[in-house]
Amino acid sequence: MWEPDTKKRCQTNGPFLQCFELILPWLTPIELANVSLTSKSLNQLSKSTTLRRSSDASRSFENLPIPFHNTIDHHPYAHFIYTPSQIFPSSSSSSSQPQRQSWGSLGFSSSASRLGAEPVSLVDELGHSVSGCDCERCDGEDPDGCPCFSEMDELDMGNECGPSCRCGLECENRLTQRGVSVRLKIVRDRRKGWGLYADQFIEKAQFVCEYAGELLTTKEAKNRQQMYDKLASDGRFSSALLVLREHLPSGKACMRINIDATRMGNVARFINHSCDGGNLVTKLVRSSGALVPRICFFASRDIKENEELAFSYGEVRLRSNGLQCFCGSSCCFGTLPSENT
Repeated sequence: MWEPDTKKRCQTNGPFLQCFELILPWLTPIELANVSLTSKSLNQLSKSTTLRRSSDASRSFENLPIPFHNTIDHHPYAHFIYTPSQIFPSSSSSSSQPQRQSWGSLGFSSSASRLGAEPVSLVDELGHSVSGCDCERCDGEDPDGCPCFSEMDELDMGNECGPSCRCGLECENRLTQRGVSVRLKIVRDRRKGWGLYADQFIEKAQFVCEYAGELLTTKEAKNRQQMYDKLASDGRFSSALLVLREHLPSGKACMRINIDATRMGNVARFINHSCDGGNLVTKLVRSSGALVPRICFFASRDIKENEELAFSYGEVRLRSNGLQCFCGSSCCFGTLPSENT
């Protein structure tokens, strides 16, 4: 807590308040609430920061703002670190200290604090990429002209141009790499909590978003799931750890993909489960040369404006005391899918 003379300076000193305008976006919700109690001026600045946070969950990382809507309780937004793509955990991920990311400032530029990592790629002995294309712009109408191009196959997999290709993000074969291009919103539900909704009509097969977060080893994923299960025992915590298995061509092995969006992720962390499969389908998309594919969501049917987005978390339910499911579908099992992570 600040001394009385500090509070007085906050109320009268313009430059001092300008300094706080730079500091407040880096604070956690609890820290921001504490600051708001120190003076009327800081209370107004804190309210403005909160309003800007609730107006765009993506912090301008995405092409369109993704606002929070809550008419249920006093939570204006959900706090987490935003990343538009897969990232590797840093040493600070396991630290008890909160990780920082500017959110809610005036004139914020996402490029200034973008999180992310270069994808794990195939390289030769000199460290040069061994995969990619020399196309300046790949044309979907002539797929034979680009070695990276492939349609989504029956296994719901696809290939796109990667970091070593000459083409840029405007390339037609980088559809899922350009971020969210449909209007979405995050809405608070009394039973399910936050959920992701369509804020426009979305056509069948249209790309919606990637599931972004921390790319974990299986050991780390199991450790985190054990921790999350303990936190969720009182019903007040919800994790966003997604485990997907990619079966290799030999059919004798599969690769586990563990993405944790609980602390760091994108808007996909708000997509809820539906026992009927929902209106989204997951597809594995591998950028040329990358070892680890990305998990992407496409519309499985036409989706109406204001309709909640959902997909199936799985079919296995190993825990007798699993979390209650509120999907509301006619085939609801009553509990969310659960298995040994």
